[in-house]
Amino acid sequence: MLGRRQEINLQLTELLDSGILAASLWVSYALRAYVLQSYFPNLEIIPPFQNFFWVVAVVVPFTPILLESRGFYDNLINKSLIRSLRQMAGALVGLGTLIGAFVVFFRWEVPSRSTVIIDIVLSAALLLLREAYQRDLLRRKLASGRARENVLLAGTPGDAEHLLRGMTDEQRAELDVKGVIDITTEPVSALVEAMHEKSVSRVIFAAQHVHFARIEEAVQACETEGVEAWISADFFQTSIARPTFDVLSGRLMLVFHSTPQISWALVLKDMVDRVGAVVFLVLSMPLWLVAMAGIRLSSKGPVFFRQERSGRYGRPFMMWKFRTMHSNAEALRSDLEVHNEMDGPVFKIRNDPRIFPFGQFLRKFSIDELPQLFNVLWGEMSLVGPRPLPVYEINRIEKHAQRRRLSVKPGLTCLWQVSGRNGIKNFEEWVALDLKYIDNWSLLLDLQILCQTIPAVIRGSGAH
Repeated sequence: MLGRRQEINLQLTELLDSGILAASLWVSYALRAYVLQSYFPNLEIIPPFQNFFWVVAVVVPFTPILLESRGFYDNLINKSLIRSLRQMAGALVGLGTLIGAFVVFFRWEVPSRSTVIIDIVLSAALLLLREAYQRDLLRRKLASGRARENVLLAGTPGDAEHLLRGMTDEQRAELDVKGVIDITTEPVSALVEAMHEKSVSRVIFAAQHVHFARIEEAVQACETEGVEAWISADFFQTSIARPTFDVLSGRLMLVFHSTPQISWALVLKDMVDRVGAVVFLVLSMPLWLVAMAGIRLSSKGPVFFRQERSGRYGRPFMMWKFRTMHSNAEALRSDLEVHNEMDGPVFKIRNDPRIFPFGQFLRKFSIDELPQLFNVLWGEMSLVGPRPLPVYEINRIEKHAQRRRLSVKPGLTCLWQVSGRNGIKNFEEWVALDLKYIDNWSLLLDLQILCQTIPAVIRGSGAH
């Protein structure tokens, strides 16, 4: 894994290991105090678990730190069992020294050495099982391609090959290099076309032998598109993107973010999305029954409508809705193009004749959008974010700056949704609201939009 994402995943793993260590110590105490004591009545009775609290306070926070210092969390994919045991043994020596220091200097006692021995064996087994499961999960994700990040390399072929050779096996396994664009000979438009075609989330500049002006032009194209640019330089001025530093293969990289960067807030947003989707699914079940029954009784055709929409970085996904139009709606769209009320690539008309009456009711109160909660559960959408557009409409976008709305997950609701949606006829204004959301994103802003969505849905304001 790369950069900040690796740091967050490492912290999550260490928190998990701390929980495992705490549980292991409690189970070890229970085995010694109750199970073994019942089988061997002559064993010495050990003190209550409260006497072990200081051991817990040392073992739980410090063991993951010592394991990290021994490289226990590095190179997970290719690590052998022998190497893991060796690293754990090194951490155990450090932990023993730390506990010994508390015993010597503070006169604290280890209440039961047998409990500690059981805990060492049990903790080691559980940590190795966690590691094996995580390794297997990561390998399966990499094999399926779901965990690989689409990237482009920009620079000379020689520089790109040199950069790839400097990466670890794990880093290379998690990158899906969709191509190498030689920006010394190819125009920047070739890089932009490759970003569109390959749905990349990052362009890595391997540009030791590229003129600075060419790099600057290419970085500005990435900035406009909302795609991260990773370069080993610190001399660019940008108007939108926020520069931060990261590390790749031991090299200091200057990263230009024109979208929210990986952070604990984004991790929490994803958790809120999944939990919120489950809660809304349960609460909205009566509306699902009404919608399905009404569609069956008032129109011929399937209950659900599926359409390929553009997700984050333009990656297509299948979005679900309750069907609100007649089954031949797509075939009739070309005949209605002349009545389009929205400028730009988007097609929208008021009182669309393809919508059947009950479908109009579903749209008025946004009930037709409920199946997208499954898209949120699957990680394709968020509760809050720019509304996903059909792939064919995205392909008609002419201004590259408007594609920056694709740099975050699409959402069920957004600023456009709570600002009178169909009252906005200008696509530029719509995109401006999406970019305002991206540039000012925070968990509080998401909460505000969700709170504004509820009364807007109840009033049916701005609906089709």
